[in-house]
Amino acid sequence: MTPEARIAAAIDILDRVIGGMAAEPALTGWARSHRFAGARDRAAIRDLVFDALRRRRSCLARSGAAAETGRALMIGHVAASGGDPAAVFTGAGYGPPPLDADERAGLAAAAGAAVPELVALDCPDWIAPALRRALGADFAAVLARLRERAPVFLRVNPRRGTVPEAATALAADGIGAAPAESVSFALEVTENAQKIRHSRAYLEGLVELQDLSPQAAVAALPLRPGMRVLDYCAGGGGKALAVAARGVAEVVAHDADPGRMVDLPARAARAGVRIATATPAALAGRRFDLVLADVPCSGTGTWRRMPDAKWRLTPARLEELRRLQAAILDRASGHVAPEGYLAYMTCSLLGEENRDRIDGFLGRTPGWRLLGDRLFTPLSGGDGFYSALLTRGSGAA
Repeated sequence: MTPEARIAAAIDILDRVIGGMAAEPALTGWARSHRFAGARDRAAIRDLVFDALRRRRSCLARSGAAAETGRALMIGHVAASGGDPAAVFTGAGYGPPPLDADERAGLAAAAGAAVPELVALDCPDWIAPALRRALGADFAAVLARLRERAPVFLRVNPRRGTVPEAATALAADGIGAAPAESVSFALEVTENAQKIRHSRAYLEGLVELQDLSPQAAVAALPLRPGMRVLDYCAGGGGKALAVAARGVAEVVAHDADPGRMVDLPARAARAGVRIATATPAALAGRRFDLVLADVPCSGTGTWRRMPDAKWRLTPARLEELRRLQAAILDRASGHVAPEGYLAYMTCSLLGEENRDRIDGFLGRTPGWRLLGDRLFTPLSGGDGFYSALLTRGSGAA
């Protein structure tokens, strides 16, 4: 496909997203109906779509269009990237039709217009006050970072090898990776990230894809040999795998949707660790030394990876999530043994989902205390992420 044809494809997909479809299904649906597109074309189109969604407000503003369409977003994206939309929108080579007079006028007007801060930062108006409260002086810097593509990080599995051994194995498959100094078993991928899932290091369990922030949060947990650990909201099991690699006695994974854990047994076998999965009935009456609850959240910290989530989030959905988080905290705490620990985690930047939830839990649940919490932001390299560690009784980390 020509670059112009890729832009035409991105326009089609963006129109589906604007119409209410999530980005991933929109991309998958387009690929299934355009099987002639090769892997490189699909990757390039995905990048165009995600770049435009990360910068949805500013791309529309740069286009000068009155109505949001996929075409307007891509016109603005080309212009904002330093290109000439008139040279791309020509109708040649399966590319998008030429610019009309209104589009040319809109581009010209937008080129000299001042852009409001929240538009330039691609931040929805309604959530800006909450983000300002949470981020303080870092608000603009963090929002600017969320407009960029996310880096790719790997967690090296100490059961299978060392960080240098993992880097060497990846290099043998043409994948560049360098140690991330802030987390001892982390590698940042610097080249050919698309090859990871087919690499020997990945297939043999030497490395797992995992963002830097949750790696750091798990590394800070008070894990020790002999511990029984429950990953209460396990999802795909990334944190359960990271905990199991630390050599604790028992790791149990649970999720409200067991289907999300379907690949976990194979991943655990590949990593050389044992992780049991449990239903709510199987957990009844069980207590653990540490319960980890990475709860459903707004995902504001992952907007680089899931940019359409930024625009789908609503105040009503945020309130629904806050109620769910409080309920999960209450349920998860019931599985903590005396003197045990409860780790609460989100991939959110919002205080309403983070410290507010902890303070609410402590206010209604006697006998617990907060040992410490931390908000990670993209300014430290990884995704936005929050982690709090609580204990019941007199235990200390």
